Amino acid sequence: MSDEKIENLKLEIKNLQNELFLKKRLLQELLTKEIKSTYCNNALSTEEVVRYSRQMIMPDVSVAGQISLKKSRVLIVGVGGLGCPASLYLASAGVGHITLVDYDEVEISNLHRQVLHSEDDVNVPKVESAFNKLRRINSNIKIVPIKEHANSETIKNILENDEYDVVVDGSDNVATRYLLNDICVMKDIPLVSGSALQLEGQLTVYHYKGGPCYRCLFPIPPPANTVTNCGDGGVLGPVPGLIGVLQALETIKIVTNSTGVLSSRFLTFDGSTCTFRNFKLRPRNPKCEVCGDDPTITSLIDYEQFCGSNAHDKVVNIDVLESRQQLDVRDLSKIGNDGVLLDVRPELEFEMCSVPNSVNFPYTSILKDLKPLRNFLEEKSLKGVKNVYILCRRGNDSQRTVLYLKDEFKDGSFEFCNVTGGLHAYSKYVDSNFPVY
Repeated sequence: MSDEKIENLKLEIKNLQNELFLKKRLLQELLTKEIKSTYCNNALSTEEVVRYSRQMIMPDVSVAGQISLKKSRVLIVGVGGLGCPASLYLASAGVGHITLVDYDEVEISNLHRQVLHSEDDVNVPKVESAFNKLRRINSNIKIVPIKEHANSETIKNILENDEYDVVVDGSDNVATRYLLNDICVMKDIPLVSGSALQLEGQLTVYHYKGGPCYRCLFPIPPPANTVTNCGDGGVLGPVPGLIGVLQALETIKIVTNSTGVLSSRFLTFDGSTCTFRNFKLRPRNPKCEVCGDDPTITSLIDYEQFCGSNAHDKVVNIDVLESRQQLDVRDLSKIGNDGVLLDVRPELEFEMCSVPNSVNFPYTSILKDLKPLRNFLEEKSLKGVKNVYILCRRGNDSQRTVLYLKDEFKDGSFEFCNVTGGLHAYSKYVDSNFPVY
């Protein structure tokens, strides 16, 4: 069966599923209209009392808390590893209005941690995928998907057009964290902030009942080169899953006015030892530029410029070499006996997959100690090797390596050349079976 027929069948199945859902929803509405119970609180239907009964019988929630959840409006920015579990539990808990904001589309590398998305959703906008799942989980609530990049203009428009009780930051990047912090302070909205990387997670609530905001603690953004994202550092799926669930918990506590909200405290999780630690934070800074007694930041700014980094976790390609120092990936097969192919990715990534006949010398290891590579190349030079072709995942570290080695081997004994686009380009132009990660 051709790929086109398979895609058409997938689309047909999805359309039938949507049609079935709408018919079930219509039937439910008709039954609700015909059978009006006089036994329940006027603010909650019979179906809602049954659905939420297990949390309503808790004194911490009660009927009043459930009504607050039903009336609440929550904005979730980012429908990825954090936003998926957060939105799943908030929808299940009965939050009446959930707005989802994300510009990205589902990729297969998302599926190990972004639990709302499935294989059928690859290349589908994340907000659309999440909307389709959440409305099947709870058809009583309103879900608004917005496929937009979270920047000063889009977030300002969203928060000016609607009032929200809580904002959940599932973006997990520094620029968006400052953006959401500032506008939440200006609009007087609590911000539930989480992050996850590798086996570690963090969680806190900013600007809640006099507590500090993000700028109180971090008035100056960290250097861009010190911040690692999931695309480079990796993350184990259950870690953002755990933090996202806790973000939903804190949101529910805020909406129901429960005690113990994680304000002025900072929760860390170490998945390697399954250890939670809770730190007390400094109080609100009266001199804070945005939430202080005399704020100097009263309108949104360009947060990418302020942080020196992009408001997303995608890797930005660099271009620092001249054209004569570049080799088209399609010409790799032309490397002769006078050339050697160096893969400068970390050893773990090289073990995952590699191009035949390539040799691994990680970029970070080269910077720490050049001697092993120097010895290797000197040995190769005795066999006539003069050209060194350098390859990495996307073509960035390989360019940095070329610059470094040209400076170290100034005698001209070797010609260093970057393989443009790295292994991503290799998969695209040479062999589509090579895994892109």
